[in-house]
Amino acid sequence: MKNIITIIGLFCTAMISAQIAVEKTQADGDGLLDFAGNTTKGILLPVVETLPTNAVAGTLLMDKNDKTLKMNVESSWVSLSDPGSVASVVFNTNEEVSGQNRIIMGASATNAPGVLVLESSTKALILPKVAAPHLNVKSPYPGMICYDTTSKSMAVFDGLKWSYWK
Repeated sequence: MKNIITIIGLFCTAMISAQIAVEKTQADGDGLLDFAGNTTKGILLPVVETLPTNAVAGTLLMDKNDKTLKMNVESSWVSLSDPGSVASVVFNTNEEVSGQNRIIMGASATNAPGVLVLESSTKALILPKVAAPHLNVKSPYPGMICYDTTSKSMAVFDGLKWSYWK
């Protein structure tokens, strides 16, 4: 009986096209990952010492060496900020655990490398919505990213100041 329930559960899980809503009951529209509005929270991008050579287009991160937030565009890295600061970043010094140490959302598997991979042909990431983050986020962390509802742009914090992208 346990095996039948397990098989049915796995089958149902495979059939679900999940949407994740954080601090809200339902994701908006075609959002694969969506956050509550009117917040002062954002997504923290990883701060890396070595830029990945196998990154796919759209990969976002903060480069520890030149202290800039970057996005991979057609196999090259484009800076999204001026040089900032990583002085307040607390780095994990533990050994990396081998294996697939990542979360894949929107698909059961992917070839894209990354810690959090959103893989969907019909859904997208909806950034946390923050009104005027340069005024309202009291202690932003280097690598924070959100959508500024006041300027209607993507906002990234480099450890020193906010940069805005339309």
